[in-house]
Amino acid sequence: MADRTAPNCHLRLEWVYGYRGHQCRNNLYYTAAKEIVYFVAGVGVVYNTREHKQKFYLGHNDDIISLALHPERVLVATGQVGKEPYICVWDSYTVQTVSILKDVHTHGIACLAFDLEGQCLVSVGLDSKNTICVWDWRRGKVLAAAPGHTDRIFDISWDLYQPSKLVSCGVKHIKFWSLCGNALTPKRGVFGKTGDLQTILCLACAKDEVTYSGALNGDIYVWKGINLMRTVQGAHGSGIFSMNACEEGFATGGRDGCVRLWDLNFKPITVIDLRETDQGYKGLSVRSVCWRGDHILVGTQDSEIFEVVVHDRNKPFLIMQGHCEGELWALAVHPTKPLAMTGSDDRSVRIWSLIDHALIARCNMEEPIRCAAVSTDGIHLALGMKDGSFTVLRVRDMTEVVHIKDRKEAIHELKYSPDGAHLAVGSNDNSVDIYGVVQRYKKVGECIGSNSFITHMDWSTDSKYLQTNNGSGRRLFYRMPSGKEVTNREELKLVQWASWTCVLGPEVNGIWPKYSDINDINSVDANFNNQVLVTADDYGLVKLLRYPCVKKGAKFKKYLGHSAHITNARWSHDYQWVITIGGADHSVFQWKFVPERKSKEALHIAPQETLADSNSEESDSDQSDVPEMDSEIEQETQLTYRRQVYKEDLPQLKEQCKEKHRATAMKKRERAPGSGVKLHFIHGYRGYDCRSNLFYTQTGEIVYHVAAVGVVYNRQQNTQRFYMGHDDDILCLAIHPLKDFVATGQVGRDSSIHIWDTETLKPMSVLKGFHQLGVCALDFSADGKRLASVGLDDSHTIVLWDWRKGEKLSAMRGSKDKIFVVKINPYLPDKLITAGVKHMKFWHKAGGGLIGRKGNMGKTETMMCAVYGWSEEMVFSGTCTGDICIWRDMFLMKTVKAHDGPVFSMHALEKGFVTGGKDGIVALWDDTFERCLKTYAIKRSVLAPGSKGLLLEDNPSIRAISLGHGHILVGTKNGEILEVDKSGPITLLVQGHMEGEVWGLATHPHLPLCATVSDDKTLRIWDLSPSHCMLAVRKLRKGGRCCCFSPDGKALAVGLNDGSFLIVNADTLEDLVSFHHRKDIISDIRFSPGVGKYLAVASGDTFVDIYNVMSSKRVGVCKGCLNYITHLDWDKRGKLLQVNTGAKEQFFFEAPRGKRQTIPATEVEKIDWSTWTCVLGSSVEGIWPVISEVTEVTAACLSNDRKVLATGDDLGYVKLFRYPVKGKYAKFKRYVAHSTHVTNVRWTHDDSLLVTVGGGDTCLMIWAHEPEGHREFKHCDSEESDIESEDDGGYDSDVTRENEINYTIKALSTNMRPMTGVKPHLQLKEPSVDERQGVVRPPVSRALPQPEKLQTNNVGKKKRPIEDLVLDLVFGYRGNDCRNNVHYLNEGADIIYHTASVGIVLNLTTSCQSFYVEHSDDILCLTINQHPKFPNVVATGQVGISLHLVFSSATSPSIHVWDAMTKQTLSVLRCFHSGGVCSVSFSATGKLLLSVGLDPEHTVTIWKWQEGAKVASRIGHTQRIFVAEFRPDSDTHFVSVGIKHVRFWTLAGRALLSKKGVLSSIEDARMQTMLSVAFGANNLTFTGTISGDVCVWKEHILVRIVAKAHTGPVFTMYTTLRDGLIVTGGKERPSKEGGALKLWDQELKRCRAFRLETGQIIDCVRSVCRGKGKILVGTRNAEIIEVGEKNAACNILVNGHMDGPIWGLGTHPSRDVFLSAAEDGTVRLWDIPEKKMLNKVNLGHPARTISYSPEGDMVAIGMKNGEFIILLVTSLKIWGKKRDRRSPIQDIRFSPNSRYLAVGSTESAVDFYDLTLGPQLNRINCCRDIPSFVMQMDFSADSTYVQISTGAYKRLVYEVPSGKQVTEQSHIDRITWATWTSVLGDEVIGIWSRNTDKADVTCACVSHSGLNIVTGDDFGMVKLFDFPCPEKFAKHKRFLGHSAHLTNIRFTNGDRFVVSAGGDDRSLFVWRCVHAPH
Repeated sequence: MADRTAPNCHLRLEWVYGYRGHQCRNNLYYTAAKEIVYFVAGVGVVYNTREHKQKFYLGHNDDIISLALHPERVLVATGQVGKEPYICVWDSYTVQTVSILKDVHTHGIACLAFDLEGQCLVSVGLDSKNTICVWDWRRGKVLAAAPGHTDRIFDISWDLYQPSKLVSCGVKHIKFWSLCGNALTPKRGVFGKTGDLQTILCLACAKDEVTYSGALNGDIYVWKGINLMRTVQGAHGSGIFSMNACEEGFATGGRDGCVRLWDLNFKPITVIDLRETDQGYKGLSVRSVCWRGDHILVGTQDSEIFEVVVHDRNKPFLIMQGHCEGELWALAVHPTKPLAMTGSDDRSVRIWSLIDHALIARCNMEEPIRCAAVSTDGIHLALGMKDGSFTVLRVRDMTEVVHIKDRKEAIHELKYSPDGAHLAVGSNDNSVDIYGVVQRYKKVGECIGSNSFITHMDWSTDSKYLQTNNGSGRRLFYRMPSGKEVTNREELKLVQWASWTCVLGPEVNGIWPKYSDINDINSVDANFNNQVLVTADDYGLVKLLRYPCVKKGAKFKKYLGHSAHITNARWSHDYQWVITIGGADHSVFQWKFVPERKSKEALHIAPQETLADSNSEESDSDQSDVPEMDSEIEQETQLTYRRQVYKEDLPQLKEQCKEKHRATAMKKRERAPGSGVKLHFIHGYRGYDCRSNLFYTQTGEIVYHVAAVGVVYNRQQNTQRFYMGHDDDILCLAIHPLKDFVATGQVGRDSSIHIWDTETLKPMSVLKGFHQLGVCALDFSADGKRLASVGLDDSHTIVLWDWRKGEKLSAMRGSKDKIFVVKINPYLPDKLITAGVKHMKFWHKAGGGLIGRKGNMGKTETMMCAVYGWSEEMVFSGTCTGDICIWRDMFLMKTVKAHDGPVFSMHALEKGFVTGGKDGIVALWDDTFERCLKTYAIKRSVLAPGSKGLLLEDNPSIRAISLGHGHILVGTKNGEILEVDKSGPITLLVQGHMEGEVWGLATHPHLPLCATVSDDKTLRIWDLSPSHCMLAVRKLRKGGRCCCFSPDGKALAVGLNDGSFLIVNADTLEDLVSFHHRKDIISDIRFSPGVGKYLAVASGDTFVDIYNVMSSKRVGVCKGCLNYITHLDWDKRGKLLQVNTGAKEQFFFEAPRGKRQTIPATEVEKIDWSTWTCVLGSSVEGIWPVISEVTEVTAACLSNDRKVLATGDDLGYVKLFRYPVKGKYAKFKRYVAHSTHVTNVRWTHDDSLLVTVGGGDTCLMIWAHEPEGHREFKHCDSEESDIESEDDGGYDSDVTRENEINYTIKALSTNMRPMTGVKPHLQLKEPSVDERQGVVRPPVSRALPQPEKLQTNNVGKKKRPIEDLVLDLVFGYRGNDCRNNVHYLNEGADIIYHTASVGIVLNLTTSCQSFYVEHSDDILCLTINQHPKFPNVVATGQVGISLHLVFSSATSPSIHVWDAMTKQTLSVLRCFHSGGVCSVSFSATGKLLLSVGLDPEHTVTIWKWQEGAKVASRIGHTQRIFVAEFRPDSDTHFVSVGIKHVRFWTLAGRALLSKKGVLSSIEDARMQTMLSVAFGANNLTFTGTISGDVCVWKEHILVRIVAKAHTGPVFTMYTTLRDGLIVTGGKERPSKEGGALKLWDQELKRCRAFRLETGQIIDCVRSVCRGKGKILVGTRNAEIIEVGEKNAACNILVNGHMDGPIWGLGTHPSRDVFLSAAEDGTVRLWDIPEKKMLNKVNLGHPARTISYSPEGDMVAIGMKNGEFIILLVTSLKIWGKKRDRRSPIQDIRFSPNSRYLAVGSTESAVDFYDLTLGPQLNRINCCRDIPSFVMQMDFSADSTYVQISTGAYKRLVYEVPSGKQVTEQSHIDRITWATWTSVLGDEVIGIWSRNTDKADVTCACVSHSGLNIVTGDDFGMVKLFDFPCPEKFAKHKRFLGHSAHLTNIRFTNGDRFVVSAGGDDRSLFVWRCVHAPH
C-alpha cells in the first residue's frame, strides 16, 4: 500500500525574478532599513540590494496591484484584485501581517495611501463607482466610504498639511475631499481657462493648499484650493505616471522614459533620461519613482528596476529584471549547470543563474516563444514559436544554428532525446515531428494519431519511445525515431521514462481531485530521486505530492505566490530547486527544495516558512488511516439547523399576507383573554448536540440552556429563572470569567448572540449581523472584554467582538468542516484556537482579520474540545478517539489516552484538568496529563437520595463539565444535569427527554402529574408539584407519539410509532394489555369520559379504532377520512367522537360502532365536549394566524373552565385565546420559549398549570396560569397580536398631510409650471432678414448705434457689475410639516430654527440672523444637544435618496452636527434613511444621536456622532414614525411614536431591542396615532395623540389617559430638564379656558393654558421649547412666538407665509421694502433694514402676482380666481378691483408712465386698462394669439411696447395699447425695455443650463444697472449671470438655500439686494449684492 499522506519534504520560496510595472504605478519604495519593497504577481517582495537577499510576504491570494508605504517606512499596505479583494498591512522587516482590511471593496483595490500620522489608510476600489474608503487600519474599521467617481481613479493622496483632507485624480477629473463624521464630501477641481480638462494620472500635496498633479499630456497642473492656478508645460514628453514627494522636493517619471527632479516650489533641478543610458532602450516607460536622499528608484513598464545615484546619474544600476508584458510559457533547465532558460510572448529568451539569482543572457527573437528545451550536452537551446516554427541557438553566445518552419500552429512542447540524437517537436497541429540533431535538424519522423493539440511529451531512458498527452486527455505512445504508434501496451511494461512531465498516466493519477475530469493542471515534473512530484495549475497553486501517486485525490502540500495560471514547473538538474513560471504574471519563481531530513530542522526557521507551507487544506480524500468517525459526532456534524421559516421572516410574511386579509380585518376581532401564563419550570437540558454549556454562576446557581431559553437553576430551592431574549434554539453558552454574565448564541437567518446578566436576566449586549444560520461556539477572553464566536455558515466564520460596544473587531472564514470549539488565549487576548472536524487551528488577530495556521500533527484528527494550559503556548485538546493532544505553540508534543471514545469536554483547573467522555467517566488529571488522579463513573448505584429524578442508563455520554463550589457539574447526552461530590455521591438535579421529538403528553385527571412519550423510546411520568422531578420512566421498544390517562387515573394508554399501542399501570408502568392492528404511527389515543369504557385509537393510516377496555376487544372502526388523523375528542356522554385530519378536515363518528355522522356547524357548538384539543371548527376559527400558509397550529387545549384556549404552533409560539374563538384572526397573548414546533399543550386538572412539549427541543415546559386581576407586569407578558388593530388611529388634516408628504430631493424636481414646447437652448435660431436675403453688412455701420437693451436708472454713477450675493435675511419658518424644530440657545439670547435648506440662528436683541448653509437639500428636523459638555451643538437632518441610487454623495440623506455659534460642521453622517431624516435626538450624555428615516421601513439608527460611527440600526415600523426621543436621563432608552405606534427601545451593545406599548391594562384603550413624547421620573413616558388625549406609560404599560389635554391633536411636547415641567402644544380654537399651549406639572395632572394672540380661528402649535420664564412656540402658520410664563404676553419673533408657493414679489421703486403675495391669501410688506414684517393684508383668496406703480403709491395684486385689485399704499384702501377673467392672473404691470395697467392671465391673454379713466377699470384692449399661458411681462421704457414670455417657451412683443403683435426682429432689437424679467429671448439664452430636461428656469430679473441678471429655477438655485448672455451655457455663480422651485426673483432699488421667493419652502431670501470695485 503506497503511503497516502502528503510528502514530508517541502518547498521554500527563495527568489522571484521580475517586478510588476504594467498597469500599476507608484509601487516601489525604500523602507526604513534601506531595503526595496515592491510586488510581483501575488507576492510582496522586500529586496536587500546590499546582501542580494529577498524576503516575501505571502498573505494575498490574487494579484497585488497597489502598494503604499507607512510614513515611518516599516509597514506596507498592499491591495489585490479578486471578487472579494482585501488589503493587507504588513511589516517589511518580519514580513508578517499586521492587519487585514476586508468586506468593502469588490473587483480590486486600485490605490492606497496612508495619512501623515499613519493612523488612517485610504483605499480606492475598482468597482463601477470607484468607491473610496477610509480605514482605521489597526482596528480594521471603516471610518467613511463614498462613491469616488464614475470613471477610473488613478491616484489618491492625503493632504499632509491639512487634517482630514484628501485629493483623488483620474480619468478627466480631480477631486478634493474632506472627511467629516462618516462623510467624505468631494469638490471637483475647476480647470477653468488655465488648462484643458484632461485625465490626471498622479498627484502630490504641498503646503498652503497647493497640489501638484501630472497630466496625460505631460504637463504638470498646479492647484490652489480647488482651482487650477498654473501649469508647467511639457514637463514630460507624454503622460506622467508617477510623482513622489520627499524632503528635498518632488520626483516625476513619465512615459517618455525620463525622471525629473524638482525643488519644493516645483522649479526644475535636473532630468535623467533613462533611454540614453547604457541599459536604456527605445520605448522605456517609467511607472514608478522613489527619491530618498541621493538615491532614486525607478520601476519600468517592462519589469525592470533601476537604482540611480544622483551625483552619478548617467550610470543607473539595473538591479532587477523580468519578462515584459505578455504570456510566459517556455521554461527549460540546463542538464548540468544551475541555469534556467525562459521564453515569452515578449519575444525574448532569457537565461537565469539560479545561484547568483540574476539574468545572465538575453536574446530577442522575431516571434513570441511558447516552449524551450536544452540538448542533453547543454550546447543547444531549442525554442518553439507561436507561428509554428522553431529555432535552435547555441547556449554559449546565443547565435542561431537553424530556423525551421514546418507547421502553421504554435509549437507547444519540444524535447531532446536522452541520447542527444533527436529532437521531438509537438505542435498544435496535433502531431509530433522528429528531427535528427546531427543531420542539422533534418526531419526523420512524424507521430500522428492524436486528435487534439499536443500538450506534454516524455522520452524513455533508452530513447526508443516517446509518450505524449494531448488536449483531449489522451495518452499515446510512439516508437522512435520512426514515429510509429505503439498499440500493444505489453511492450511498454518494461519501459523506463527519462523524465515525467505528463499529466496523464497511472503514476500521476493522484494529481487529479477525486471526481473530476478537468484539465486545469498545466505542468508536472517528477523528482525520481526523492520520489516527489511537483504540479502547477490554473489557480496559481504549486503542489508537492508523492511520486508515484496512483489513487486520485492524493494528499499534497500547496504553495501560493503566483496569482493566476502557472504555465510550467521544472526541477533543476540537481533537484535542489523547483522553477515555476506564471502565465499572466510573467514572473519566474525559484523554490528551494527542503528534503525530509532537513524538514525536521526547518521547524526552527523563520515563522514565514510555516506560512508558506500551508499544509494541504484542500486534500479531501479519506486518509486510509483515519479511524471511523464516532457515531455521535457523525450525527452532530450532519445537523444543519436550517429552518423553512425563520422568525426574522415573519414581519415580511405578515406584510405579504396582510393585503389578502384587509377585508376581514375590518370586522371586529375577538379580544385577547384576560388571564396569562408565566414560564415556571422546564424539564430538559440540551446535551445531545451541544457541549460545555453548563456552568456555576457567582452565586452558586447553575446556568445552562434548552430550547430558546437560558435557564438559571437554584439547586437549594429547586427553582428556575429564565432569560427569554432569544427566539430560536440556543446552540452554545459561555460564561464570563467573573461568572456573572453569560453569552448565548442562537439559530437564525442572521443569528444573534446575547450577553446577559444571570442575576437581573437583562441583556447587556446583543451582537448581530455576521453569522448566518446559527452560532455554534462562544468564548470570553480572560479579561472578559472580548468574545469569540463561530458561525454555522459554510465557511464557519470566526468573529472576535468587543461585546460591550457591540463592535466586530475581526472576522475570518474558519474552515469548511464544522468547528466545535473556540477558545481565546487567557494570556494574549489577540490569539485564539479553534478545533473541530479534522481541524485544529491557531489564530492571531490582524486588524479586521484573523490569520490562522494549522496545528502540525501529521494526520489531522477531529477535535471535540480544547483548553489553554498553564502558560500561553500550552494547549490541550481532546480528540474523537479518546486521546488528549498536548500542544506547544502549534506543534504537537505528545498524546495521552484518556477515554474510550471521544473526549467531549474538558476544563482547566488551577492545578490540573478534568475531562469527560462518551464512556461516561469523569477523570481528574494533574497539570501535565502524566497521572490520572481520580475517576468518577456516572452510575445509578452512586446516585444520592436527594436526586430529582432517575438515571436512564449507566455511563451516559458526558457532554459538559464544570467545577465550582466543591463539586463537579456534569451534563449528559441524555439531557441530565448531575452534581458529583468530590467524595463520590452523585445528585441528579434536572433532566429531560433525550434526542428525538416529543409529541405525547397527558395530564392526570386529578393529581399534579403528567406523562410524556417521545421518539427517544421512553415513557416518563413527571411530578408537577414544587418538587419538579421525574417520578418514573420506562423504556419502550419503539418511540411513541401519544398517551392518555384513564378517567380514574389508574391506567395509561400509549400509542407507538409502529402502529401498536399498550395500556400500562399508571403507577408501576407495567404492561396491562397491548394490541398491534395498524402499520402506521398511532397519532392520538383517548379514553371515553365517565368510567372510561371505550378507548379510541387514531392512526396515521386514516382510521380510528374503538376498543372496549373491559373486554379488550376492538368494537368499531371509523372510516371515511382521507388523510392521517391528527386530533381526537369525545363528547361528555361518550357517544360521539370528533376527528381532525392532516388535510384540515373535520369529521364526527358515533361510538362504539364508528358510524360517520354529519353535523351542521351550529349544532357542533351546542354539543358538550368532554375535552377540546381539536384545531378546526367555527368555535376555534380565530386561532389560525394570518400566515397560515407557512405555519400550522399543531395543538390546542381548552381549559377546564372553558374560558381560555391554549394553542401551540410550528414556530414555537404558545398562544392563549378567549374561548370561543370566533371570527378570523382573533387577538391573543403569545409566549416564546420553545424553539421550533410546539407539539402538544395540556391544562392540568385544576387549570393552575399549562404544560407544553416541544418537538425539536425535547422540552417539557410548565407554565403557571395567572388569572385575571392578578397581573404582575413581567417581561414575559405577551406581545400583542399580529395584525394592527383595525380601528384607525384617528384623523386630522395636518397629520394626514405630514404623513403623506412625499419628500423628493431637489435634483429630481420637475417643472412647476405646465410648460409645453422646445426649451430655449434647444430651439434652432431663425435667421434674420439680412441673413435670409444674403446681405452682408459692412463691419462699421453708419446706422445709428443700437439702443440700450435696458433703461438704466442710475446713470450718474459709474456702473459697477455685481460680483457675488451674500445671504442676509430669511423670512420664513418650516412649521407646516415639521415639528419640534425651534429651540433656545445661550440661555435664551438666541433662537434656532430652519426653513428650506438653511439653519437659522436669530439673535433676539439685535434681530440679526446667521445661517448654516452646508445642507444640500431641505432640512426636515432639528434638535439641540442639552449636555453642558456640548454647548450650542445642533443636529439637523435633510431630505435625500438612498445611497444605492445615488448620483453623488450630495443627494444622499444626511445629518449634520454643527456648532450654532461658529456654524462650523462638527460631523456629517451619511445614512441609509432613503427619503430623508425626519427626527433626530441627542442622548443624555450628548455623545449619541438617534435618527429616524422616511424610508419604507422607517429605520431607527443610533450614531456616535463625533466619530461618525453607526452604533445600531433597526427597522422601526411599517408606517410613519413622527418622533423618536431619548429619555433625558439615558443613553440606552428611547421612545418612538407614529401612526398607530408607540415603541419603547433599549440599546444593548449594537442591537436595538423594542417593546410595543401594551394597552390592555386599561379597558377599551385603543392604539391611536401618537404624535409627540415627553418624559417623567420613574420611567414614566407621556405620548400625545391625534385625538388630543395624552397617554401615560409606566415602562411599556399604559397606566393612565389624560383625556382631551387639547381639543385637537397634541403635536408637540417638551420636557424641561431643570424642573421636569412639561409643555404641550396642540391644535385648538382659542377660548377663555383653553389654548393651544399648556404648561403642566411633572405628572401631567395640573395645567395652565396660554392664549396665542395670533388672530387665527384655530391655533396649531407645531413646536414648543421652554427657557427661563419664557416659552417658545412655533406654529403651523410659520410664526415663532415667545410667550411669557408670568404675564402670558405674546411676542411674535418670526413671521412667514403659511402656505405656498409665494408667487408674487414686488420691490419698492425707491425704498428697501418689498411685497410678497402667496397662496395663503395674504399680501405682506417686509422691511429689509428693520428685518421684519411691517404689515399684512388678508385678501381672502390666494394671490398670484403683485406690482408697485412707478411712483410707489399704488399696488396692483392679481388673484388666482382671475380678479385683480389696486390698493393705495398709504391707506391700504381698495382703489379699484375687476374680474374679467376666470383663471389665475399670472403677472400684472404698471407702464413706466403710470398710464396703463397690463394684466396677463392663464387664459393666454394680456388685458390693457387705462388708469387715467378712473377706478371703474374698463378693459381698453387685449393681446391675442398668445400660444400659451403668460408667465412674465415687461414694458418698454417709453410705455409703447410690452414683451411677454409664455408657457410655450416663446417670447412675443405687442404694441401698447393697441395689442398688435410686432414680428419684425430688427424692430424688436431696437426697443429699450424698462425692466427685464423674461426667461426667454436671445439675450438670455445663456441662463438655460444643460440639465434642465425635466425642470426649468422659472424666473429672472435684470439689475437696474443692466449689467447682471439673476435667475431662479426648479432646482431651487439662484444664479448670477452677466447681462446680456447670448452664448449658450454661460458662466455663472450658484447660490443654494431654497428648496425646489423658485417662483420669483427681483432686485431692490439701487441693486442693493436681491429678493428671491420660494415655492416649496414658502420663504423669502434676501441676498446682499457685492459690487465689483471701481
